[in-house]
Amino acid sequence: MESSRMAFLGCVLAFLSDPSTGYPNGKVKEACNSMMPLHGHVPQKFPKHTAEVNVTQFKPGEHVKVTLSGPTFEGFFLQARDAENLEGAAIGSFVLADKKRSQLLTCGHVKNSAVSHTSKSKKTQVVAYWIAPQNSPKRIQFLVTVVEKYSIFWVKIPGPVISQPNTPILTTTMAANVTLPTSLTQVFNASECGTNKFCVRNPWSCDPKAEDCFFLSFRHDHPDSVMVEMSGPSEGYIAFALSDDQWMGGGDDAYLCISEDHHIDIKTASLVGRTYPELDSEDSLEEKSWRMADGLIQCSFRRKINLPAFQGRVNLDASYYIFLADGDVNEGGAVQKHDRQPLITDGKQNITGPPKDIGGSRSPFLIKIHGALMFVAWMTTVSIGAIIARFFKPVWSHSLLFGEEIWFQVHRGLMMMTVLLTSTSFVLPFLYRGGWSKEAGVHPYLGCTVMALAVFQPLMAGFRPPPQAPSDNNVPWNGLASSRPSGFMGYLSNDRICSLACWH
Repeated sequence: MESSRMAFLGCVLAFLSDPSTGYPNGKVKEACNSMMPLHGHVPQKFPKHTAEVNVTQFKPGEHVKVTLSGPTFEGFFLQARDAENLEGAAIGSFVLADKKRSQLLTCGHVKNSAVSHTSKSKKTQVVAYWIAPQNSPKRIQFLVTVVEKYSIFWVKIPGPVISQPNTPILTTTMAANVTLPTSLTQVFNASECGTNKFCVRNPWSCDPKAEDCFFLSFRHDHPDSVMVEMSGPSEGYIAFALSDDQWMGGGDDAYLCISEDHHIDIKTASLVGRTYPELDSEDSLEEKSWRMADGLIQCSFRRKINLPAFQGRVNLDASYYIFLADGDVNEGGAVQKHDRQPLITDGKQNITGPPKDIGGSRSPFLIKIHGALMFVAWMTTVSIGAIIARFFKPVWSHSLLFGEEIWFQVHRGLMMMTVLLTSTSFVLPFLYRGGWSKEAGVHPYLGCTVMALAVFQPLMAGFRPPPQAPSDNNVPWNGLASSRPSGFMGYLSNDRICSLACWH
């Protein structure tokens, strides 16, 4: 009975399993035609691995040694196809040289017509032997897909072409169409910002060569496209997004330069809600190049102003808020949440319009006001009020103002001002976030505690008996019980506020 339950559970799990999780065991028959891993990522363009053979000519029935080698990789998929019809079916069959690291697969109706990995174990070289069929085409080309890790792979890397005797040699092959990557040779220049380029810099007017400078520029040098440059200090990724509002999400158009194993991957994505970006599988960018040196990530690319064929790409001739962010990448190459608030331009900008040189802020206006009010309340009015009560009571003991001693009126006014400033400041983050912030750590809890104690203290003062009453001797302890904790938490909260808002 137990075994039947387990079998049923296994069937259910197999039915519900998602094919996009990849093939760590190499069973990749579903990818026989496309040779594309179902990993949800865009394949790399410039291969680092090569396939080599031990002969240049072959006869039907002969064995050809095929060697795949290169930097460490986890998976591979090898086929032989007609060199004049690379979209056709796999041809011939293979024999394994190492059954522990490779296995035979059947693609189409030809048994053992492909070779793949057996596990995710690290490899630098794999050998297999191809057997030429009796009805072999005149020319054969080997194609291989290599998976370095889940998010980094190359599809249909062109291998060598071999031919039967007395067959004219091809003058061009698929490999001849592969272009070398463009590498940036120097740091971006900000000298044309505001004249020929639309620039966003943080800190404002910083030099892109500086180790703390985040730089983004748009050059409208072609009627239907824009050249984009982006750089900043990061070991993970830098990114910018175009948005209709100052709130991240809602399908914002994002562009990321991601550091992955000593190279930069330039991707587009859509920001939906406050979740991780959804990287696009289609590449809508041109003239991509990058550089990584001295702790700086630099990348550039060209984007057409209008891309109606690509979902999620906005038209660049409209106005948008510009977000600029940076963050880390995990071991699998996935983008993580940025560690600090992204920079946001103060207003909507048209990057194809007149060139500008602008900055932005990493703290929204309401949060800045929140920080400023809390700073004034807990570093100014409370401090002065405490000093007045402690040191000026004997000095102004016989001077009256509106029927009360001056020191008491000043002290009470400052304390009431503190409550008013704290109450106003307390509301602003809720207005900005639209509710409770789940990602602000302990700060919201400190703020609520400070607000409660700040309101509790004047309530206690309202029940305070006259100075002549005998029970008044116990009142200082009541004041101490609420004023000291609220002051301490106010200072703690204020220190956190300033680190988030006051100085950005």
